[in-house]
Amino acid sequence: MMEITRTTLGIAVGIAGTLFLGYCVYFDQQRRKDPLFKKKLRERRQKAQQNASRSRTLGGPLPDMSDHEAMQRFFLQQIQLGEELLAAGDLEAGVEHLGQAVAVCGQTQQLLSVSVGNK
Repeated sequence: MMEITRTTLGIAVGIAGTLFLGYCVYFDQQRRKDPLFKKKLRERRQKAQQNASRSRTLGGPLPDMSDHEAMQRFFLQQIQLGEELLAAGDLEAGVEHLGQAVAVCGQTQQLLSVSVGNK
């Protein structure tokens, strides 16, 4: 049986590493040559920027936690906005608003009565 020496193993690992690096470089060049790559990249960056700006302005400041009426108004407003956005097809923004409503909801019974009342 043939023995594998350290030198042979080192050469094999070096060749495998070089082949992998060549593979990566080749496909990176193919990706960059793709005429739609820059267009897709721009679209992805614009979408990320829009999502970031929307999340900054989405719910505004939270109401005073000690004012029960303000909390209730904020809760109902966020539920209504969330439902409207979900109905319009904007799932991300709708879920954001519903999440803010759940975050300020101190009573789960209130949350259940709102969700059951709409059915």
